[in-house]
Amino acid sequence: MSRTARRTLPIFLLLVALLAGCGSNRSPITCPLTNGCGCGAGSQVCIAPQFLYAAGTSGQVTVFPITSTGALGSSTSVTGPSLTLGMTVLDNQFLYVSNPLAEIGAAVNAWTIGPGTGTLTTVAGSPFPLGAYSVAGGLATDSALQVIYVADAGKIDVLQADSTGALKSISGSPFLSGTNLYLTVDPQNRFLFASDDDPPGSVLAFTINSSGGLAAVQGSPFPANSAANTQPGQIVVDTSGSFVYTTLTSTGQVAAFSISTTAPIGALTAVPGSPFAAGSQPLSLATVNSYLYVSNAGDGTISGYSINSTNGVLTPLAGSPFAIRGAALAIDTLGPYLYASGASGILAFSINTQNGKLSPIAGSPFAAPQALVMTVEQ
Repeated sequence: MSRTARRTLPIFLLLVALLAGCGSNRSPITCPLTNGCGCGAGSQVCIAPQFLYAAGTSGQVTVFPITSTGALGSSTSVTGPSLTLGMTVLDNQFLYVSNPLAEIGAAVNAWTIGPGTGTLTTVAGSPFPLGAYSVAGGLATDSALQVIYVADAGKIDVLQADSTGALKSISGSPFLSGTNLYLTVDPQNRFLFASDDDPPGSVLAFTINSSGGLAAVQGSPFPANSAANTQPGQIVVDTSGSFVYTTLTSTGQVAAFSISTTAPIGALTAVPGSPFAAGSQPLSLATVNSYLYVSNAGDGTISGYSINSTNGVLTPLAGSPFAIRGAALAIDTLGPYLYASGASGILAFSINTQNGKLSPIAGSPFAAPQALVMTVEQ
């Protein structure tokens, strides 16, 4: 195993150890009576069902329907990777899960998503190999270009999805990067950002060209902190596409950056006060509207923050950190609801849009295999 691959293991092992219907609030779509959405006669506006997908160390990908209250319905599952660090949905048509231990080497597993049912059907040719000396980690998508990005050992793989969901490397892939397990694409599909674990820790920034290829932003990588080794982990861009946030696992913090829209475009600048205090060993992040949530593995809490829309500064929410022991986080933006995987199942919370407060949803936790990654079909 390469030195790059070895450096990625501690965060992964920490995460593993931690885990040892049509609703009235759904987005309207136009659909025919025959699709089972309950539209009534003819073609009317109805409400599209939502699904949560989860995977981890069970060798299964589990599918949960999300009800109108945010509760999770009865699950189904399909065989998936025995370990994974990445999961993403493309256009609500395809689900992709990274597979670092595939027999053919690191790969990405792919399924089509049944419209209105969430049912997963393996894409022909899946799993799709990444090549020798690969370590498949986090995933991100550019929906405009139908491209999947894979965090890898010292590189980023870029895979194009065809109309069936099958994946093929684009010209120039993989693109060199620092040591990264996690990456994200901004909502406008302009930039890709990756957390760089090479000491002292930083964030890599890339512009995305018309084919999905990556070009390093001037000044990249951007330091996360002055500490000797911050171990940047999961990374997100806020809903507005203005700010980048990443966990600093070894220092118990969250680093925050603003994204430049002037030359050099895509460059990152630390927001005032960054990095911000979190709990012990922060792992996963999730953002919705003007709120950011961070799961803390070391003390079994979730930190919640409001995001200043002008400068990206984080302010702890009232009552934060919350006594919620969770690992992977996922958001249903239409609720909005927050889901956190834990040893007892998946915890579900409604998010107060006025103050970010988390309220447990009836029936939570919902029985599920311990999940390292989760995502919601929006």
